[in-house]
Amino acid sequence: MDMFVPGKVKLAGEIEVSSSKNAILPILAASLLSDETKVIKNVPDIRDVTVITELIHHLGVKVDYQDRNLYFTGGATSQNPPYELVRLIRASFLVMGPLLAKKGFVRVALPGGCAIGTRPIDLHLKGFEALGAQVTLSGGDVIARADRLYGNHVYLDFPSVGATENIMMAASLAEGTTYIENAALEPEIVDLANFLNSMGARISGAGTNVIRIEGVRQLGSTDYTPIPDRIEAGTFMVAAAATGGDVIIKNVIPEHLKAVTAKLLESNAVVEEDDDQVRVYRVEEIKPVYIKTLPYPGFPTDMQAQFMAYLSLGKGSSVITESVFENRFMHVAELLRMGAKITTEGRTAVIQGIRELTGARVKATDLRAGAALLIAGLTARGPTIIMNSEHIDRGYENIVGKFNRLGANIMRT
Repeated sequence: MDMFVPGKVKLAGEIEVSSSKNAILPILAASLLSDETKVIKNVPDIRDVTVITELIHHLGVKVDYQDRNLYFTGGATSQNPPYELVRLIRASFLVMGPLLAKKGFVRVALPGGCAIGTRPIDLHLKGFEALGAQVTLSGGDVIARADRLYGNHVYLDFPSVGATENIMMAASLAEGTTYIENAALEPEIVDLANFLNSMGARISGAGTNVIRIEGVRQLGSTDYTPIPDRIEAGTFMVAAAATGGDVIIKNVIPEHLKAVTAKLLESNAVVEEDDDQVRVYRVEEIKPVYIKTLPYPGFPTDMQAQFMAYLSLGKGSSVITESVFENRFMHVAELLRMGAKITTEGRTAVIQGIRELTGARVKATDLRAGAALLIAGLTARGPTIIMNSEHIDRGYENIVGKFNRLGANIMRT
């Protein structure tokens, strides 16, 4: 599917951010830990949520969707999620911890998702083994089995978000107490822990580098609303600054946006924070900045591409170093087609600012690259056509409608 972006617009108005994609996917997977009814509220209508929901339904859980709420009833009857769904998104691997803990056996195909690097699953598997599971690889599938999981100390070599989530979910039904050391600090980890605790889990320390999980025998029902999407909020913040617009972004947690806000301020944008909203505008020229992506609370890798599009219009040279994923500069070639001056060496990109980008036919190679091209298209002279725009729909709910509410006039073709 193609996206037609007319270009040269100053975004203005108000939009509301949806629930977090990166929070809701593990929460949906964690629903498998209980046979009781779970209600997840304010569920965003995005492709990744659809895939995970379909996968849970294939496992035997009754799923209903009403008024932006998801209702899960009953437990899983299968421990082998279908490959045709698992291959679509990486988050599908998060069903492994819950199924292992609940059923004692699980077989999951190696996961798919965006082609932004080899995101290894070895930390997940080491964690399961530390809890007493036997893990084997067979025919492209990961198989884990355990009559009972037992609490243990699990040290992560890297603060992996996915591994922290998968191990935390598995340990919630283990016998005894588990400590995850060097755990990821992301707000989505805290949200998952809060969701599990709402079902009766005993988890403390989420949001710090040591998480303590006291295993319980079973989990119950819950009614839960996930946190707002900090990456969606950040994307609209950058778009407002890039177009020289003036946008109020509602339903945000400003604390989660500190790294993005700091770099926008450094670049000459204005960011005004309120309790649950931010206003972003820019009237002066874009100053160059240095960015290095890091695990939270550092600068998020999921905002790197959007900032690259923005800094392409700056005065002077900006530098972005990508330290989280090794293959996340695929959007550079597409930005070059629009006239950007960017050189890359290894994990570092140098962006020489220019006066304006020129509309072109470009291709979204992954979710955040697509968002970057959309921002570039909004600033460009002449129209931009973004091919493979369905990548953007994996993580942004009604992105065309929200941008058009701000005056963008984007069309799908």
